[in-house]
This record gives sequence, structure tokens and C-alpha cells, in this order.
Amino acid sequence: MISPTQTFDWNGTSIAWGTVGSGPPLVLVHGTPFSSHVWHRVAPELARNHTVYFHDLPGYGRSEMRQGQDVSLGIQNKALAALLAFWNLDRPGVIAHDFGGATALRAHLIDGCEYDRLLLIDPVAVRPWGSPFVQHIRQHEAAFAGVPDYIQRAILKAYVSGAAHRPLSESELEPYVAPWLGPIGQPAFYRQIAQMDQRFTDDVEGRYREVRCRTSLLWGEEDQWIPPERGHQLAALLPDCALTLIPRSGHLMQEDAPEAIVAAALRFFAG
Repeated sequence: MISPTQTFDWNGTSIAWGTVGSGPPLVLVHGTPFSSHVWHRVAPELARNHTVYFHDLPGYGRSEMRQGQDVSLGIQNKALAALLAFWNLDRPGVIAHDFGGATALRAHLIDGCEYDRLLLIDPVAVRPWGSPFVQHIRQHEAAFAGVPDYIQRAILKAYVSGAAHRPLSESELEPYVAPWLGPIGQPAFYRQIAQMDQRFTDDVEGRYREVRCRTSLLWGEEDQWIPPERGHQLAALLPDCALTLIPRSGHLMQEDAPEAIVAAALRFFAG
């Protein structure tokens, strides 16, 4: 189990982070609606060979959540860049999933962060993206932010379950659901959805040929959130990027096929 027990103050926002293991630095960046917990099956294995750094994106997990907070992709790259400087990391390896993929690409192309290598897992990176559920929330954020707790739990369980190919048990779902409950977590869940905006990936999609590090791409063959076709599109846009499709894995590969991530990462970052 990993836990972001330390905090970093960035522009008045408390960001929860943690580290485990020893060796060359490897930074893990999660996506939405997840937290650093998403790496709980992956980080301990990678920590045998690496110093693994992880954090909860601002507005997610144990990081600060507050009314009126900007938690969009427009600030997540800046937070990542600040963390890399705070950790004093020069050209670390990076593994990024979902929104974390967009965050890592933006930090690289906009903020000038340098990586040794970049492993992307089902990233949000190529237009179009955003499910009908996301579009509905963006139009009715306030109404959803006030639904009763039992309805919120049902929504969250259904939403997270849809990211995985295999059925997730109640105990497996709970760490993904818990941060988004209560008077702070529930509005934060709808806040981050309401702020999803394709323009933040449009900012960099035309610049993917400018990526300055080796890249590799993993995609779940059964991803129902972002179809594998997007993986083929992205691999063609990135320089010398190999795409590996993972069988029996949905969008939440960390739960469906963590061993595939570990094996690919150990090969890629040792090569």
C-alpha cells in the first residue's frame, strides 16, 4: 500500500505526495476520477528498482479541495512542474495515466519539464474526448453537487466500475469512492468534471512531434472510456512511439492488468 503522507504548498494549495523505494527517479501521475491510490498495485513493484514519487492532483484524493478552486488541466501541468522542481528531479522517468498523460505532456511541451522517458497509459491526449456523462455534468454541476449521499455513492461506484474490464469488489471500489463523498468531496467531484475542457489538449496536440524524450504507449484493448483507436492516432503523432495493446484490460489498467504495467515499465526504463 502507498500513501501520500507529505504535503507541498503550491500557490496556497496543499498537494499531498509521497515516495517509496530507492534508485533512479520515477514519477507516477494519475488521472480522473482517481488519486495516487491507483498505483497501489504498481508502485511497490517499481520501488524495487526506483525511487518512486507520486502525488494527488490538486482537487483530488488527499490534496486540497475547496470551493471556487481551479482543478482543470490548465493548472495541473504547472503543479507537476512545481513538484518536479521541489523534488529536485532532473530528467526523471514518468508514467502517466488518463488526465495524467495530458498533464505530463503539457508540463513537457509548455513548462519545459525534461523527462528521461515517458510511458503513457490510456492517456487523454487526442480529440475528441469527454463522455455524454461529462457533458451532462458540465451543464448541471450544481444540481449533481447536492444529491443525497446514497445516490452519490451509486453514481461513483457505477462510474469507476465502468473504467475497469473486470468486476471490482466493494473493498476495491471504496478507496476510489471515498475521496468524493461528504460536504467537501462531493462538490469537488463535480467541480473537476465541470472544468474538463478539450482546449487544454488542443493546446498541445499539434506539438506532439516536438516531444524530446523516448515515449511508449500502453492501451487497454477493452477500454470503454477512450477507445484503442485513439491510441493508434496518438502513437502516430508522437516521435518513434510504440503502442502496446493490453488484452483483457479496460481504461483502469492498474486494476485490470497491473503486471502488464510493471513489466512494460521495467523494460522501458531499464533500456
